[in-house]
Amino acid sequence: MDQAVRAWVRERAASWPELERLGYFGSYARGDWGVGSDLDLVAIVSKSDEPFDRRPMGVDLNELPLPADVLIYTKEEWNRLRDEGNAFVRMLAAETVWVYPPEDDASHRS
Repeated sequence: MDQAVRAWVRERAASWPELERLGYFGSYARGDWGVGSDLDLVAIVSKSDEPFDRRPMGVDLNELPLPADVLIYTKEEWNRLRDEGNAFVRMLAAETVWVYPPEDDASHRS
């Protein structure tokens, strides 16, 4: 799955200039996926004029090999929630396997 996500984001990066980081979390990141598992993605973008709940509508996930969802945070939102100690963002920061930008090591979690 890791290579599929990396290939997918490589194909989209040029047309998504606001994208700063992208990774996957949940069962695929933990290695405990099973039949029926979906792919959970998290993206950090430099900016967005869309409300949080509408941001995923502009992202085509259909070319991924299984059903997927994406959470899209602006860098400002991500940093604020992390600094506030938001439990969900702390879990994301600890569990996410970052695959974009390509310099990020797949084993690096932050």
